[in-house]
Amino acid sequence: MLQRDYLMRLFAAFFQAIIKSLEKQKEKDPLQAADTLEEAISQATEIDGSVLLSLAPESMASILQVSGTDPRVIEYVANSLKLESEYLQEAGEGATANLRLQQAQALADAYGIELAKTIEDFLEQVDKEVNPDGE
Repeated sequence: MLQRDYLMRLFAAFFQAIIKSLEKQKEKDPLQAADTLEEAISQATEIDGSVLLSLAPESMASILQVSGTDPRVIEYVANSLKLESEYLQEAGEGATANLRLQQAQALADAYGIELAKTIEDFLEQVDKEVNPDGE
């Protein structure tokens, strides 16, 4: 029960971070939108975000596999990295955007995750986790 409550809080925090990032992106502030997602990733993995996000894609996947982070959380991390990549590309940060996309794909490969095709698909998935009864 405690594990489920913990996961629900993490999923809710991710949902809030994604919504906040979308608001920042609509305000034409893609860098702040990206920062919002990085903060959520750092909190969810309990690993210093500046360290984790600086790792090569395969190294990130390896670290997270031994960290004990719940695989369901990793799915959100991977999709958040993909979304952050889009924000960074919009901000003209092509190299970092490419790294985030590669990190997302490395996590997807390591955990057998299928990345969401669109942000809408990702939000729908998060909403189902946060509100399983459709409330």
